[in-house]
Amino acid sequence: MRYDLVIFDNDGVLVDSEPISNRILAAHLTELGHPTTYEDSIRDYMGSAMHRIHDLVLERTGQRLPDDFDDVFHARVFAAFERELQPVTGVDGVLEKLAADGVPYCVASSGSHERIRVGHRTTGLDRWFTRDRIFSSQDVGRGKPAPDLFLYAAERMGAVPGRCLVVEDSPLGVQAAVAAGMDVYGFTAMTPPARLKGANQLFSTMGELADLLV
Repeated sequence: MRYDLVIFDNDGVLVDSEPISNRILAAHLTELGHPTTYEDSIRDYMGSAMHRIHDLVLERTGQRLPDDFDDVFHARVFAAFERELQPVTGVDGVLEKLAADGVPYCVASSGSHERIRVGHRTTGLDRWFTRDRIFSSQDVGRGKPAPDLFLYAAERMGAVPGRCLVVEDSPLGVQAAVAAGMDVYGFTAMTPPARLKGANQLFSTMGELADLLV
């Protein structure tokens, strides 16, 4: 293993949450007078911190989202998670391999700490991620595509950026990893490979990722 730390994105990489959250986000924005399809949401907001959604809507429409937008959105998402959320197929095997090999790993997500915890608890992934392995865009000033979150996670985990691998499924995450000076493997299960330009490797299943981590 040539890396000292593996940093996982959360949504779409560890938990299969992107279809759920983007469906709800599209419906919520549409309800508020900003017509958005599921495909629009995937294209424009997948991998974004909440502040980026606010910024893009304001930039495009000149209108601010309501003050309770985040709270309403998260309440709907968390309720759906409890009913529907599953771990990404095969990710337990990847985490088991890293643990067995003694390779440090963590999660660095645009989502809030609460969102990460709810997702992990619901899917059983909380057994792999203690609090000291969880990092959120809430911990830094700027979310992806800025490198801040990945750099912060590496610092807290005691790893040099150039010895870190990021596992991502969004263009914003790939951009952030490259900006941080880290290698990045792009997960193409939901994202067309062409949108993950800059990734060192692409993979479409967690079995492929396990092979890449040999």
